[in-house]
Amino acid sequence: MTAALRRACLGAAGLVLLFGAAQLALWAGGVSPATFPLPSSILSSAADLARNGSFLASVGSTMEIWAEAMAVTVILAVPAGLLLGSLALVESATRPLIEFVRPVPAVVLVPLVLLIVQDDVRTEVVVVVLASVWPVLINTVYGVRNVEPLAKETLRAFGFGPLSVAIRVSLPSTAPFIATGVRIAASFAFVVAVAVELIGTGMPGIGAFAAQEQNGTGNMAVMIAVALWSGLIGLAVNGMFAATERQLFGWHFALTGTAGGQP
Repeated sequence: MTAALRRACLGAAGLVLLFGAAQLALWAGGVSPATFPLPSSILSSAADLARNGSFLASVGSTMEIWAEAMAVTVILAVPAGLLLGSLALVESATRPLIEFVRPVPAVVLVPLVLLIVQDDVRTEVVVVVLASVWPVLINTVYGVRNVEPLAKETLRAFGFGPLSVAIRVSLPSTAPFIATGVRIAASFAFVVAVAVELIGTGMPGIGAFAAQEQNGTGNMAVMIAVALWSGLIGLAVNGMFAATERQLFGWHFALTGTAGGQP
């Protein structure tokens, strides 16, 4: 049994034990299902959601916006990270601005972005990009700084310009760091997308579906089931990127002695 399969089996066993213990505790405590539904009711609602066309359409809307935001994030963050990592003066000049903007919760910016963009879907994409761009940008900068100086100096000695050096040396050497940043940003982008849909108005997606359930039936089992599915989707997104990262850059993790794809 591989290490990944062993971790998956142990994780599944832990979830089964957790749900079983919660079921027994709620039964023994006589907790009202209206206050907190039994895990069996939550799992039943989760199974029903898997056959619910409206919920599946909401998942598709969220994933579509997530994919678009991730594409924009990579297109913006990777070149900017290469630039900042290569030019120490530019990085020093922009670092205060980056450190000031980076901790701002992206969800807080929804009203401002909506006022500027005036489109619900585009607003969600912009906010998700603003939230997820930082892991890719910072990891790219860090990766460029760790490029072997001798390799860059060798190309410069043969007359290659800064752009050629960046494409031929910096970008390939930084690729494992970029992949790690993208993996972290992917999970974060999904969380932010659902949160924006939850508080926004007129935005499609999982968050909007949960908000409608809250304002409509108010069924706690369904709402927790939506959260459960969101967690499973986020786990699948991270697992997909982690597996790709290990497949493409296994050599890097072998050289550095790190475990690729681990959070």
